[in-house]
Amino acid sequence: MQLDFFPSRTLTVYLAKMFALRIAAMLFVLVLVLLMLDLLSSSGEILAVEGNGQGELLTYAALRIPQLISRFLPYSVLLATLITLVALNQNSEVIAMKAAGLSAHQVLAPLLLTAGIVSLLTFAFNERVVTRATETLKAWEAVEFGPIPTESGVRANIYLNDDGNILTAGYLAGQGEAIAMRKVTWYSRNDEGMIVEQVEADAARYAGPGWRLEGITRFRVQNAVTDAPETMVVGEGLTPDRIDLAKIDPDAEPFWTLTQSIAEFERAGRRTDELRAKWWHKISGPLSAFLMPLLGAVAAFGLARSGQLFLRAVIGMALGFAYFVVDNAALAMGSFGGYPPFLAAWAPFLLFLLIGETVLIRTEE
Repeated sequence: MQLDFFPSRTLTVYLAKMFALRIAAMLFVLVLVLLMLDLLSSSGEILAVEGNGQGELLTYAALRIPQLISRFLPYSVLLATLITLVALNQNSEVIAMKAAGLSAHQVLAPLLLTAGIVSLLTFAFNERVVTRATETLKAWEAVEFGPIPTESGVRANIYLNDDGNILTAGYLAGQGEAIAMRKVTWYSRNDEGMIVEQVEADAARYAGPGWRLEGITRFRVQNAVTDAPETMVVGEGLTPDRIDLAKIDPDAEPFWTLTQSIAEFERAGRRTDELRAKWWHKISGPLSAFLMPLLGAVAAFGLARSGQLFLRAVIGMALGFAYFVVDNAALAMGSFGGYPPFLAAWAPFLLFLLIGETVLIRTEE
């Protein structure tokens, strides 16, 4: 019986249903509160653009909600774990299950099953919904909440170096010779590195070679003169192939697309440690939901009337939040090259998996 993790179908359904409802409730509360706070800080900037109104606020909310769900779903699983296990402990249901011969792992098995399903759904949700919402929102923020870009393959905040000269773009869309840049700024520098000319343009398109600017305003530093030439070509050393590899946003690219982007970077001899870490984290990140019932399991056991139930719940919460802190720190170290990409993405998960199992076995098994 100890090797049968689901000895009772009725008990499994009961615990899984209870746990799933609490996950949904906690996620709804967290997303609602955080969305309201986000709108309070962003609504002024959105409404400051002429023509924006309630529709744009609703659009912003629709784009932010998938990000908030993805980011705070593991926290919801942790809080739901603590609420579920504390309630079971207080009502002596854990004692009844252990008296019936169930081990600690069998008590937790329905919660782990539910959390595993949540992890799979989170991965699919991230790749199908969150990446698209992130791409659209970043492009919208790049144009300061003006008209939302309708092009595909949008990348925001582009910075390019052409033999000392600098070309920046609020965002670009398309690939190859069909690349179109918006909100372009060109900084022309002399041999000493001083800026001699600043050109701002509404758009830039490939001229083969160079990039033809549209809607130009040019400022010459030497004589402090501003003019508006009809046409101007800059950045002749910036080819479409080079711009295609200018910037990859792993948060806005689905898993398989990011795989191809990393391969292109490697063929070009570019550093890919940060992208590799984010690539691995696309798998390990959703799995953090599966880890939460194990870290919060300490709240399920021990006598409720002993006065230590609150302390156990605090310990479970501390273990869960410690995981998120270590996970973010390891991912940052991987981005800087301090850790290998695989280690940066998976070490926190494996470490806290061992910690959770150790605590559970030493205290209950």
